[in-house]
Amino acid sequence: MSRMGNGGPPSHANARQSREEDQQGVTDSNEDSTGDTPPPASDDSDASGGSERFFSYNENGLSYTVRVYEEDGVVKADITVDQGSMDVNAIYIADDDFDGPSDGLGGPLNMNGGGSQFEGEQIQWDEAIFVSNPGLGPQGSDKLSFVGEGETLTVDLTGVSSVDDVDFFGIRATSVNGGDSIKAVSGNPEDEPEPEPEPEPEPEPEPESDQYEKVNFIYEFNADGIPSGGIAILAAEREGFASDILPDDVEPTFENYLAYFEELGGEVGEIETVVFFDADLDANLTELFRLDGPFEDTESLLAAYDEAVQASEVESLMDPVLSENTAPEDDDELEDDYAEV
Repeated sequence: MSRMGNGGPPSHANARQSREEDQQGVTDSNEDSTGDTPPPASDDSDASGGSERFFSYNENGLSYTVRVYEEDGVVKADITVDQGSMDVNAIYIADDDFDGPSDGLGGPLNMNGGGSQFEGEQIQWDEAIFVSNPGLGPQGSDKLSFVGEGETLTVDLTGVSSVDDVDFFGIRATSVNGGDSIKAVSGNPEDEPEPEPEPEPEPEPEPESDQYEKVNFIYEFNADGIPSGGIAILAAEREGFASDILPDDVEPTFENYLAYFEELGGEVGEIETVVFFDADLDANLTELFRLDGPFEDTESLLAAYDEAVQASEVESLMDPVLSENTAPEDDDELEDDYAEV
């Protein structure tokens, strides 16, 4: 991207570069003329340093952003039109010290009236920089100082020694959005804006733990296949069962059943089988699946449980004799034995 020298014309980025090259010979051969396009300066390097400041303007369908920065010891401004278009004729620069006379360009390039104030406060312009004469002429939108939507105009801010001296940025422009003119003043500059933090991803909801109406921790079975040792724990009291009951307000997840089993004095290393029950549509307890031991410790039992739950198909090893669809009614001794585990 070529740059504007002292009093020279600006150039546009990308697509407008070739246009500048085409007009280079014409403007060079008429250096003494008073046309709209004085000769451009030589290209600068991309080396840059120092701070940056940003200004913005958004009124009546015209929106642009100005980036002020230093490159190779020269303070420059990139004027990028975000919406609309304009022919930039003059740039005005001021610091926050309003003492002394105000610099200006005469005739149609002046910043009198609205261009001399910002939010009701009078501005003393320190530098007035010529860019081009008003009017697009035969060049139309090909004029080097014309900036369309999405295009950037780069101008050397002659007479400005430091980015920190630019507290107010004024633009005198004509052919705005096809016909208007502006004396635009932007203030309250910001240093290089920090990038907006990326929104933190929404935390994935914790998977709901499966809940059970009853869990049997069985140590052994008798000859009839009936549990004869261990601890049975219910989620809530049930008629006909003398099992232990989870404490109030404790969710009936396997982790909680296991913790309560150990609180009751149960030994994981003695478990032969863990049986899981839930209620069917008639509220009767129905076995869901089993985990067969032995288990070395609590961690290994939990790991076996997680593996069984994650597997979509768990084969039930249930003996039909042990179904708890109904508690035994005609064999009190059997009911008592089974209810204990």
